[in-house]
Amino acid sequence: MSQEPVEATEKVVEGKRKSWVIDVRPLRGVAYRRMWVGNGVAYFGFQFTSVAVPVEMFAITHSSAWVGLLGIAGLVPLLIFGLWGGAAADVVDRRKLLLASSTLAWIATVGLLVQAVLGLHSPIVLLALTAIQSAGFAISSPARQAIIPRIVPADLVPAANTLAYTTTTAGGVLGPLAAGLIFGAWSVDTGVTVAYAVDALLFTISFWATYRLPPIPPVLDDGVTEKPTAGLRGIADGLRFLVKQPVLLLSFAVDIIAMVLAMPRALFPEIAEDRFGGGSAVGWLFAAIAIGSVIGGLTSGWIGRIKRQGVALVIAVVGWGVAVGLAGLAHSLWLMVLLLAVGGAADLVSAVYRQSILQTFAPDRLRGRLQGVFTVVVAGGPRLGDLRAGATADITGPTASWAGGGFAAAGLAVVLALAFPALLRYRPPADAEVTR
Repeated sequence: MSQEPVEATEKVVEGKRKSWVIDVRPLRGVAYRRMWVGNGVAYFGFQFTSVAVPVEMFAITHSSAWVGLLGIAGLVPLLIFGLWGGAAADVVDRRKLLLASSTLAWIATVGLLVQAVLGLHSPIVLLALTAIQSAGFAISSPARQAIIPRIVPADLVPAANTLAYTTTTAGGVLGPLAAGLIFGAWSVDTGVTVAYAVDALLFTISFWATYRLPPIPPVLDDGVTEKPTAGLRGIADGLRFLVKQPVLLLSFAVDIIAMVLAMPRALFPEIAEDRFGGGSAVGWLFAAIAIGSVIGGLTSGWIGRIKRQGVALVIAVVGWGVAVGLAGLAHSLWLMVLLLAVGGAADLVSAVYRQSILQTFAPDRLRGRLQGVFTVVVAGGPRLGDLRAGATADITGPTASWAGGGFAAAGLAVVLALAFPALLRYRPPADAEVTR
């Protein structure tokens, strides 16, 4: 593989930063900059769909349990295709894999638009299209994340991840707010049609960004000569490496706790309607976590300078759980948005450290497979959280489901970290280098 993208970035990286402002040095690399722009715009468009699907499901069924089932519809393809997509990312050109899998997700988005135009009002169709869209995401995500250490120097990996998370969460602010305005101005039927159309249009920009990336074929490193495979043997190789790394396992575990117990997303339509009268309130709730993440990202210059990254990760997860728990008790929309934003800032910090720990731990020949596991955990956790929140809300009520989950997540994260201190002791390797 040509190393021009990494080398070009290295030439413009000078000195050490001590600013608290977000580090933008990775944007000096052309390949990363194109990928950053394409992903950011596409994610902004996806937020219209992420709001429209649960709103449409609740309008059809009037049940948060059905909204929670969207989490299962997204989880099953993640479990199947996330691991396979990660293995494939170590075998084929990651750029080509990203193009193909993004096409599958785009087709599902168009399907959502078509069913809305036809007025099918079928929860089964929504579940099926959500599953197809999730399959496309599950395949594309490991390749997308495994590309980053190949196009930026290793010491800029945390900064590149922070930029990516900040940009996508900025889309997570503007997208839901815009979707909220749509649903405030039009009926649900018209609103979901407009939302799906915006997503389908903006998704095309990600194709341009991926197409302009350089070829990123697989490489062998660490003296390994055996060619990796995308089958069960290749997946098993990645899992064998993972189970020998307690820091990685613990970083995955605290994320599962945070997302399964403390993700209140499935309750947003019900809470917006019952407490705040519906309308644009649902957009504010869906945007609130992302608002905090954007603010956290814009003031994230300190993230790359922290050496006790394991401790910082645990603190961030605890902060997320406490903030979400308090938000569930709020009966003022703006207080709820503020507390969710605090949780979003903590979530950005934990996300950056989880991703950076994985990318510096894994050799390139295994990076795609481990990113596949990471995708299953990071994207699957919130979907299980949707199911948990929706199911328990029907039994205990939305307040107990929301607040209780947040506080439980914070407590369990502390218990896990104290019981298995490997994560608390973790520091990034001082001699990390880009795998070439």
